[in-house]
Amino acid sequence: MNQLKQQLYQQCLDYVQQRMDAAQQGIEAAQQASQDDTKSSAGDKYETGREMAQQETDRNMAQLNEANKLKVALNQINPTLINDHVETGCVVITDTAKFYVSISAGAISAAGETYMAISLASPIGQKMKGLKAGDRFNLNDKVYKIERIL
Repeated sequence: MNQLKQQLYQQCLDYVQQRMDAAQQGIEAAQQASQDDTKSSAGDKYETGREMAQQETDRNMAQLNEANKLKVALNQINPTLINDHVETGCVVITDTAKFYVSISAGAISAAGETYMAISLASPIGQKMKGLKAGDRFNLNDKVYKIERIL
């Protein structure tokens, strides 16, 4: 059980690291493009190119900041804790899907199974928050039954 949670946790860490790496590469590429853009007789073209590079840098900085927030959220999770109710860090097995309550990272795989990495702040996370095995909740006219919480 703890091994499963550890694998899911690592998948989320890898997801965040990939986002951070992509944002960092985008920042470096935009800065390089800005430096490579030499001033020509067409001054407007130079200024437009620099502005576009700056916008790209800003966009990638925003993505890097969001990825950092996700990493901070993950660092607050202890994957070795055993939970009897739904809270951050637990695995929730329902009659129709499997969830890892951590960060919103979408579908991740561990032990040959697919889990949806969701945030407790997401709509489904809010519906499940505090529930125990055997409880039911409704989301978008679909009823879920919690079978197990790991």
